[in-house]
Parts: sequence; C-alpha cells; structure tokens
Amino acid sequence: MPSTLSRALIATGAAAGFALFATGTAAAHVTADAAGAAQGGYGVVTFRVPTESATASTTKLTVALPQLAGARTEPIPGWSAHIEKNDKNEVTSVTWTANPGNPGITPEQFQRFTLAVGPLPKQDSVSFPATQTYSDGKIVNWNEPMPAGGDEPEHPAPTVHLSAAGSEHDSSDHQEAAGQDSDHAEADDTARWLGGIGLVLGALGAALGLGAVIRSRRA
Repeated sequence: MPSTLSRALIATGAAAGFALFATGTAAAHVTADAAGAAQGGYGVVTFRVPTESATASTTKLTVALPQLAGARTEPIPGWSAHIEKNDKNEVTSVTWTANPGNPGITPEQFQRFTLAVGPLPKQDSVSFPATQTYSDGKIVNWNEPMPAGGDEPEHPAPTVHLSAAGSEHDSSDHQEAAGQDSDHAEADDTARWLGGIGLVLGALGAALGLGAVIRSRRA
C-alpha cells in the first residue's frame, strides 16, 4: 500500500508540473483547474496565481463565482479568506488576503488557492473572473471571455471545462474501487507471508524444544 501511494503522489506531482510549464505564456496568467468536475455536481477548483510584477507582490485575490449554493476554502498559512453572499444566500465571490507580516506572492513565485464549490452550472464550461491586487496598489482584472476562435485575450478569465453529468464521477468511482481491490490483494499477500513465516518459526521452536527434552532424558 505505501508503494501504491508513493506511485500516485509521484504521478500527480509530475502531471501538475507538466501542466504548469506546458501552458507556455498562459502560465503567467491567473488560471483555474478543476479535474473531474462535472455539470451539476460539486468540484474542487484550484486557482494558480503567479506574480508578473518585477517589483511588487500579490497581496490579494478576488474570484467571482456564478451564484453557487456553497463554497469552502482550504486553509492557507499566512492568508485569510472571506466569502461574499447575496440576499439569496448564494456565494458570489471569495477574497484571499495576505495577513500582516506576510509579503504575499513575491516576484517570480506563484500560489495555489483551492476552493470546493457546487453545484456547478449545467454547461460545458464556467468562468471565474478574478481581480489580482499588488502591494504597490496596481490591480489587474482577469475577466476577458475566451473567444471561440482566434487569439487569446490579454487578460482571460480563469475558465474550467465541465464533463457531462456522471461521466467523470463514475470513472473515478471505478478507479477508487480498483485501487481498494489492489490494496486488499496486497494486504492478503502480506498476511499469507506472515502466516507462513509464523508456521515455520513455530515448527522450528517445537523441534528445538523436543531436542532439549531428549537430551535431558539421556543425561
């Protein structure tokens, strides 16, 4: 089981690293990823926020949400999160702010902000317009829609693609079940080995005890 977990962590880290660097110029934008998220379901959205300034740090990020029923933030050391709701108790935005003493995201660095949200809209994709604030007061709005064709805008809104309802969820369930079966098989094999070793040691102990009794009687 430890080996299975190690392989999974290595694969996940490699995939994340490849996704970050394979985006080319887009890696300098505020982007979003929600692997496995399906239409009408709940998902985990991760926002990658790089600092493009050479002299200032990113100290605040606000992400607009499409009036969702629920949203939960992941604790990040040195950052505070605030969720905004409308009069219908729907979540409309989330703001992360660097705490006093935290320089924020310094030049040449990036930070991940993770958000569990849902239910997601029943559409092919959903955008999360973002506002990035720097320590020198500069504000960058990442809110331009992605065109169906042509060049990417200068400040595209972070966008995630959603799978058809049930497809990714079912696939993940099958993979999880397969992983559990594999772990159970490994555990059974371990138990058999330990049981076999125990029998061998028990037989050896009995033989040594019998030999001692025979020697004591001869003496």
